Amino acid sequence: MLIDKSLDLATEGTDMEQEQFLRYLHGALQLNASDIHIKVGSPPLYRIRKELKGAREEPLKPQDTLDAARYILKDDNLIAHLDEIKDYDTSFSLPGKCRFRVNMFRQRGSISMVLRMIPDKIPAFDELLLPPQVKDLADYTRGLVLVTGAAGTGKSSTLAAIINHINQTRATHIVTIEDPVEFLHKDRRSSISQREVGTDTVDFNKALRAALRQDPDVILVGEMRDLETIDIALKAAETGHMVYSTVHTPDAAKTVGRLIAVFPPAEQEMVRIRLGENLRATLSQRLLPRADGNGMVVGIELMKVTGTMEDAIKDPALTPSMKDIIERSREQYGMVSFDQYLTDLYRGELITFDTAKRAATSPGDFERALHFE
Repeated sequence: MLIDKSLDLATEGTDMEQEQFLRYLHGALQLNASDIHIKVGSPPLYRIRKELKGAREEPLKPQDTLDAARYILKDDNLIAHLDEIKDYDTSFSLPGKCRFRVNMFRQRGSISMVLRMIPDKIPAFDELLLPPQVKDLADYTRGLVLVTGAAGTGKSSTLAAIINHINQTRATHIVTIEDPVEFLHKDRRSSISQREVGTDTVDFNKALRAALRQDPDVILVGEMRDLETIDIALKAAETGHMVYSTVHTPDAAKTVGRLIAVFPPAEQEMVRIRLGENLRATLSQRLLPRADGNGMVVGIELMKVTGTMEDAIKDPALTPSMKDIIERSREQYGMVSFDQYLTDLYRGELITFDTAKRAATSPGDFERALHFE
């Protein structure tokens, strides 16, 4: 599908190469796109409600994408080294409009990039259409909370809402370590230090180690990427800090399995114990098309670590029972499984039956449970 070129994308006070690039960004704003794809041989592509749609523009030439890269990197002191860039993460702002998370890469020798739109306004929990019990994740004062899901499922927005709530309600020192910094927080009741990998620090591991000497109450780690990051984050939780992070896993059981599997076999039993004692909750997210066709709605699984859940984390024979524990703990502890939440969304007419069934963890069980309720 092509997007009409008649969009009002005019910009002022820019030269030609800037004007063309800024036209693409303003187009994304008008279309409420989540991402912009820029590569040689194609017009700009916009991701709108999970579908890529091309602009009615001429296919981009190598010089076009090179000019866009130069414009983005004008403040990164990297223009002179542009030919050496193979993969690079940064951010870019349209003042007063929004920010973009940028991944720049080469394909077939030419510069390409994908820009993820980050609104200037930090989202509140109700704006994300998350259930009320998710706000409880901002009330923990020590331990580890993980927001999980595939790329593009709103993990960063949820973490921003959590940090924003803490900032407005508690006098704490919050240190964030991100690659790159996405939502920009202003000090309210809390003092917030936002550090960007590559600009303010060398990598997650060094920044996380340093954070422990910066008198933090809350630490946000953009992503659990490797053994060292996971180990330091657990140590931070063990020493009385509140740590928030993300993992690219679909649900609670697979999150626990992924974190444990990163460690050598000889250490995995101890890691299970450490996770059982320090993990407070996981929130897993999936974006689903709304039944009315008007955007997306988030489907969630919320797991909280109770005594029974702690046993399931520590004992590998019990870990597969985590989904059942979640489903049995809804009324008492506010947990909810994906299938339970999909049922709520379907009954609330927010998603169709076909969407719910496709997204269900166990489609057959979901359909049977729906008919027997």
